Parts: sequence; structure tokens; C-alpha cells
Amino acid sequence: MRAGVVGLLPRQPSAITPEHVVRLQELGFTGASISLPAPDDVREADLVHARDVLAEGGIRIAQASAAYPALVHPDAGQRAQGVRLVQQACRAARSLDAVYLLVRSGSVNLGGNYFPHRENHSQATTDRLVESLRQVCVAAETEGVTLGLECHVITTLESPEKVRQIIDAVGSPALRYNADPVNFVASFQDAYDSAAVLQRVFDHLGPYVVSAHVKDVCLGDRLIVHIDECVPGEGIFDLLTFMRLYERQHPDGFALIEHLPDSKIPAAKRALDAVLAQAGIPWKTD
Repeated sequence: MRAGVVGLLPRQPSAITPEHVVRLQELGFTGASISLPAPDDVREADLVHARDVLAEGGIRIAQASAAYPALVHPDAGQRAQGVRLVQQACRAARSLDAVYLLVRSGSVNLGGNYFPHRENHSQATTDRLVESLRQVCVAAETEGVTLGLECHVITTLESPEKVRQIIDAVGSPALRYNADPVNFVASFQDAYDSAAVLQRVFDHLGPYVVSAHVKDVCLGDRLIVHIDECVPGEGIFDLLTFMRLYERQHPDGFALIEHLPDSKIPAAKRALDAVLAQAGIPWKTD
């Protein structure tokens, strides 16, 4: 597998410089993520600039991600705007030569894409998501871009089984899954037995995996239930099993460290290096 990171780069593609590339190289990364804060307003020249500066240093754009209204938005106009912006992001991902474009469902809770709402899990919301994804996939297929679903227990993409149902319902070869199994940890039982969560993920979604996000899980010593992300190596998620299953399924894929401030990324990379060494898996750099 290949080492990637979400971070260490500015949010605007035009601001990426050779100095950013050097930092990625120093930490052993060969893949990075590009943000598209305004996918309908980014200049082609800026995308080409980002792609070429990174490529000159041996860095592949492993992931592109964009900002847009929820694809399950209860308002049809806002939902259509979300679809349109993801379609625009497909064109940008093609210009970037990105391995894939990250796609999320969003939430019926308009406070945030990963805020809970009981309607996120209803059949009506699932139907809206399938229809939105079908429209997005038309653009993805036209542009030759792969989509990777970003899933979470809080959203409509709530479980490996549900995600597989949605992929099958959309029926597009462009639609794939970004393996982020920490996002399927829904209980203390899941956290304590993350190997079982991982087995479900790869049983149902293994053939659809396009990339991986690497995080860890910590349980809070507080009342009720508190399950938090933490720096890889500082939690209890079974990263060794995750990397073994991912390598078996997608040996050329990127494993991207994410959701960390830049200052914590070096420690996360060292921890992931140690996991791969224990598994006997070398990083690919060609």
C-alpha cells in the first residue's frame, strides 16, 4: 500500500508550493488530499498547478474533496445544488488526476454533515441519496472519475450492509467505498471488538474499496457514551487487522491519515509505520 495524508497542504490549490512537497517527502508520504472549497469557482489553471507541483515531487493526488449542500437535503433545490457542485467537483478531480473524489451523504440535520437526525436512517432519505448519487455518477462516468463514499453511523451511510445496498441500488461502476471503518464504530462493543467491525466492512464492501482513511478510537471516561477519534497508536482500534485486510484487498491503494492537526501528523505516521512493519507490509513508493 501507499502512504497518504489529509493535511499539510493549504486549502486553496493555487497556494501549494514545492516547500509543501518537501514536507510530505520528509515524512514519507507519496499521496495527498486536495480541497475544493468552491468547486464551481476553482480555476483550471490552479488545479493544473497543484497537480504538477505535487507530481514533480513524486506526490500523487490520492483524494479530492469538495464543499456542497447535503445530497439528502430535505429541500429539493438545495439537494439539486449539492448534486451540481459534486458534478463540478468530478470535473475538477479529472483535472487533478485524483485517484478518487470523496463523496458524503450529508445529514438531514442542517447543522453539519455529520450531525445526527432520526430521518437520516429513514427509507425516504435513503431514496433521496440514491437518486442524488445516480445523478452524480453520470458526471463521474463521463469524466472518468472514481467516487469514494465517506460513510458514518450518524448518516444514511450507516453500516457496511446499508452502504452495499446503496451501491447496488445506484448501479454505477464509478461508485466505490473509501474504507474508513472507525466511522462504523457505533458502540463500546464495536470499539472493544473492532476486528469484528473490520470483518463486516471487508465482507460486504471489500470489492468496492478504493482507498482507506486511518484513524484510531478512544473511549471517554465520562458518563453515558463517548467514543472519540484519536491519533493512530493512542487508541484501541485494531489497526494491524485493518492494514492486513486492506493490503490483501487493495495492495496498490493509499492509506491516508486524516482528521489531525499538522503538528500531530508526524507521530501518527510513525505509529502507522510501526503497524506496517509488524504486519510485514512495505510502503510502495514507485
